[in-house]
Amino acid sequence: MTSFLNADQIRGLFSQSMSTMYRQEVPQYGTLLDLVADINRRTLEQDPGLQRQLQDFGELDRLDVERHGAIRLGTAQELATMRRIFRVMGMHPVGYYDLSVAGVPVHSTAFRPTDDAALRANPFRVFTSLLRLELIADPALREQAQAILDRRNIFTPRALELTQQCEAAGGLDADQAAEFVREVTQTFRWHSEATVSHATYAQLHAAHRLVADVVSFKGPHINHLTPRTLDIDAAQTEMPRQGIAAKDVIEGPPRRRHPILLRQTSFKALEESIQFAGDGASGAHTARFGEIEQRGAALTRAGRALYDRLLGQVRSMENAGSTAKDYENRLASVFRDFPDDLDSLHDKGLAFFRYSVQDPDAFAQAAASGASFDLAALRRQGILAAHPIIYEDFLPVSAAGIFQSNLGGDEQKNYASNAAKETFEIALQAHVADEFSLYEESQKASITALRSQYQAMHRDRVSE
Repeated sequence: MTSFLNADQIRGLFSQSMSTMYRQEVPQYGTLLDLVADINRRTLEQDPGLQRQLQDFGELDRLDVERHGAIRLGTAQELATMRRIFRVMGMHPVGYYDLSVAGVPVHSTAFRPTDDAALRANPFRVFTSLLRLELIADPALREQAQAILDRRNIFTPRALELTQQCEAAGGLDADQAAEFVREVTQTFRWHSEATVSHATYAQLHAAHRLVADVVSFKGPHINHLTPRTLDIDAAQTEMPRQGIAAKDVIEGPPRRRHPILLRQTSFKALEESIQFAGDGASGAHTARFGEIEQRGAALTRAGRALYDRLLGQVRSMENAGSTAKDYENRLASVFRDFPDDLDSLHDKGLAFFRYSVQDPDAFAQAAASGASFDLAALRRQGILAAHPIIYEDFLPVSAAGIFQSNLGGDEQKNYASNAAKETFEIALQAHVADEFSLYEESQKASITALRSQYQAMHRDRVSE
């Protein structure tokens, strides 16, 4: 009988392969990893409670391997095939993001693991964007870009064969999985040879730098790999000391005692030499950069609505974009209206939580007493503890801010909001999962497990 590697193992191999490749292509990525590892070590030493919490919920081991990448695809066929490839690794499309509202002509999803065990094993994510050629104003340029994209194939024949084999057989053995990872990694490599002439590149670049980035090359070179830090403010301070030019502000919520959602910073995209097709001309292109993220609590729909409303207040102020000198002060001031203590986040239903037994003896005594399982009462008595569920997804305004800061300060385009989830899912040939439902399932599973444990202890006591 054939022994298959499970999806978590294949995802781990791929994550490692991508990290090795990116370290070779972007040397500062290695500096970034060392910086983050040092900050995380110091943060855990200074906060034993945080270390214990991460350990108790199986999240400490994943910290060192945690990465997210980002790619930009050009056609529906590329997106649908990428979905099949990521499925081999246990990564599924979660969430729909319309970045056009922030002046970036793409819409996106995040391919990631969706169940708690898989996330603990390796939470590798790839934020995957699909170019929206319909947002290019010039119809002739739009048709030209489409023709260029239709001619390319970003996947190796063997990668496609192994994907189909996995789908037919139900898995890949160790040798097949290693070959699959090697072949798929080729899709994400940087190619310094453009597939278009200098004149065509200039036209695409004038429409939007991101259009040029997607259309002009052989494949969707991964434009960053992001490690997770436990203190992004320390990372932001340390980056310049290590010779890394950090962006001016951290994208996302302000610094808080109890972090929420996602905060991100990055260093400037590399200017890389490229050779144009046909005319022998050479030039430069900026696309790939370094990024660091800090992840906080996943918010409920109510919590997210409050976050979006407060962020909207900041961004609607005069001259209050994230490049404004006093942006961080404005952000912190407005977000005072977002509770920053765990009891309020929990009791007001603003964030999702997992629960654990804080006092085993008292938990056993409560079960033996015959009292029904009452989550709120057990928590009030300090018998159970509530821990925020980590946010595994992304923020469209923050993603656009990172994109824009690495495309150039003059790159902002004025698109209206053009959410097109149904069109995106047709291209994907699948539905995207609702992230709120996934967090709610995790919270319910935590409660169900404790209730079952409580009831089992009660039955054991009665039967004695």
